[in-house]
Amino acid sequence: MENRLRNLAGSEDVPQPIRQDGAGATDFGPRDVMRDRENPNMFVPPVTDAGLIPNLKFSFSDAHMQLNQGGWSREVTVRELPIATTLAGVNMRLTPGGVRELHWHQQAEWAYMLLGRARITAVDQEGRNFIADVGQGDLWYFPAGLPHSIQGLEEGCEFLLVFDDGHFSDLNTLSISDWFAHTPKSVLSANFGVPESAFASIPTDQVYIFQDNIPGSLESQRIQSPYGTIPQNFKHQLMAQTPLKTPGGSVRIVDSSNFPISKTIAAALVEIEPGAMRELHWHPNNDEWQYYLSGQGRMTVFAGNGAARTFDYRAGDVGYVPFALGHYIQNTGNETLWFLEMFKSDRFVDVSLNQWMALTPRDLVRDNLNVGPELLDALRKEKWPVVKYTSKHLSLF
Repeated sequence: MENRLRNLAGSEDVPQPIRQDGAGATDFGPRDVMRDRENPNMFVPPVTDAGLIPNLKFSFSDAHMQLNQGGWSREVTVRELPIATTLAGVNMRLTPGGVRELHWHQQAEWAYMLLGRARITAVDQEGRNFIADVGQGDLWYFPAGLPHSIQGLEEGCEFLLVFDDGHFSDLNTLSISDWFAHTPKSVLSANFGVPESAFASIPTDQVYIFQDNIPGSLESQRIQSPYGTIPQNFKHQLMAQTPLKTPGGSVRIVDSSNFPISKTIAAALVEIEPGAMRELHWHPNNDEWQYYLSGQGRMTVFAGNGAARTFDYRAGDVGYVPFALGHYIQNTGNETLWFLEMFKSDRFVDVSLNQWMALTPRDLVRDNLNVGPELLDALRKEKWPVVKYTSKHLSLF
């Protein structure tokens, strides 16, 4: 066993925890080499990493799968990522016709459609209803307490749900089947004015997700309410927004200013091209919950008092940044890095380090950092959320 481990550690394609400055040593012990390859900047941290910062990463691939006829779900909450107290996320797949049953939450629900198409329905407290089809890149938002449903259309669908409470669990929601199952049939009979026999075949527990037929056209399913339709749109087409483009990528911001119903969750869809980075910045409103859609990158978070830590991310990972901590995200791959930044807030706000310095008296910045005109002349008064490296900086990867 010892010789096998030593031979493994000596292989040229096996990474070792040794930094370029010579710090570290070979690892001959039991190890998960695939994990080490996926996390090169955690395995060999940059020399600037220091101090104590809690774990800020969890992968949906490590989450428990809830499998049902009609689809599946998995979630990342404080149980999986204890630092993530403000928001929780659910990754869900529905088959063609698969239904996330009629239900409601004590938390607001924000969603991003990853693949396919779905039909969503809702009714508000005034008896007004809503029905719409959503496709890839679309969002929806249901305020806390409003009943709703989701159903996969012809090609099925996969989406990310985000809830404005890190302790939330999608398996602990308020479902119509669960309420029926735990209400005496005599009470159901009295409530609906039908015989108890009408409830002979109701589910005996929460259905959660079930397989159904693919629904007909949107028009064929519309129900006319005497109170009208819900005036605020629960759907938003994020990809139809004109992005803010800068050298190295783009950003699309969505919050209550352009999606008025979304009162508790703000977000940005960020695109970072190879050789570019999300600039050094922080958020003065709340913690940041991230979901990585494609590509790979690394994020370093600065917590003050000499503490900084670097994490590697790839598609399907969740990242987290506590309130007001400085951070940046680099694309470390050969393809475009896409990810979502989300906040428990009605507005998206951030502070750019570059812009702050550019709008501060020049002499004060010079004397504070002991820097010269080369840096001071390059500072930008306009915010660039994504910046491109010059060729001499690519060695950082």
